[in-house]
Amino acid sequence: MAIPSFFVSFTKILVGFCLLCMVHKDFVVAGFEEVRVEHDTNEPLTNGSITTAGTGEDGRSELCGTDLSFLGPPYGNMSTAKMVCSPIWNTFVLRYHQREDNVMTIILSAVYTTGWVGIGFSRNGMMLGSSAMVGWFNRKGHARIKQYYLQGAHASQVIPDKGELPLNGIPPVVSLHGAMIYLAFQAKFEHRLGRQPILLAFGTRYPTGFHHLTKHDDKTAVWFDFSQASVLNIDTSQRKNHGILGLMAWGLILPAGAIVPRYLKHKDPLWYYLHAVIQFLGFILGLASVLLGIQLYQSMNADIPAHRGIGIFVLVLSILQVMAFFLRPNKDSKYRRYWNWYHLWFGRMALFFGSLNIVLGIQYAGAGDDWKIGYGFLLAITLLVVIVLETFSCMRRRRDKSNLPSNFQMNTI
Repeated sequence: MAIPSFFVSFTKILVGFCLLCMVHKDFVVAGFEEVRVEHDTNEPLTNGSITTAGTGEDGRSELCGTDLSFLGPPYGNMSTAKMVCSPIWNTFVLRYHQREDNVMTIILSAVYTTGWVGIGFSRNGMMLGSSAMVGWFNRKGHARIKQYYLQGAHASQVIPDKGELPLNGIPPVVSLHGAMIYLAFQAKFEHRLGRQPILLAFGTRYPTGFHHLTKHDDKTAVWFDFSQASVLNIDTSQRKNHGILGLMAWGLILPAGAIVPRYLKHKDPLWYYLHAVIQFLGFILGLASVLLGIQLYQSMNADIPAHRGIGIFVLVLSILQVMAFFLRPNKDSKYRRYWNWYHLWFGRMALFFGSLNIVLGIQYAGAGDDWKIGYGFLLAITLLVVIVLETFSCMRRRRDKSNLPSNFQMNTI
């Protein structure tokens, strides 16, 4: 079947543009927006929040000039002049001091009413695999502060009294002073901290049971440069866009394009053009998702070997499928049978591993139930469509078979 020349020209331009994007080395690595901790208002706690941009020196002095003697030794004995103090997010203020032996004293403060407040240390700006110090006062007014290991997104996977923060023998402290809660602890690191991904979160409900944390009311992730006391906001929209593009490509469009040739072959040549256009659209979105993933890897050091490896493998399979479009032999060619086998099974492998990578991405990113429900909904819709079309296909084959004329038999002589 001849392919219209305009269609071939369009697809060649489209594929050429995509391959150009893949090898282009000068794209801007986005993902961080520097936030200066300078202030120009005399009311740094107006409406219960501190903005991380736009407070003057007077406001900063008011925030950081608090006498910390109420914390007791060794935290209360430290001179405020020795400690670096920086507003970091909302009402959160971070104070710290690094000694020559790499022992760091960290004091986090925030406006407090009920619930808990926490600060976490991450390898790549993501919650999974990070360790956090969390403090609160229970309903009886008793102070509690614990280290938690954030093994997963569910409350049951946030494990108390575990973690990788190298706390020394000085007990951590949590204290209330005025409207603020203070978390103080010491840790001895292997080297002096420079730019470090920091997680900040709070919840207004008390921890339950055996100190299991309730779900946070709000959270953020920032790069904090301990050598310069500067804050770099992590642009979480990049991560979200990467997930959305991958979900649309491998969870919706490419499966839909694979359904077309199975159930619409009787609509020739319409099925062929629909299949080609839908799959090219899915390829473009999948490629855009991969490019965003490369940016995330370079800007956030988001090192997730399994997710990245499967993504590269799926991209290679997708490129081979695009190449198959241009290498499609004629129907009467002796190689057509092998081409059909290659195109079918490589496509199935790409869809399977693409779906697997969506699940891994949701899991590693700690994306939450909304993403799981959304992808589950797409899978359910796809399965329902396949069942309905398979039913109609079986009915049509039976009807066509029943309409065939009966074989004419000759009488024997």
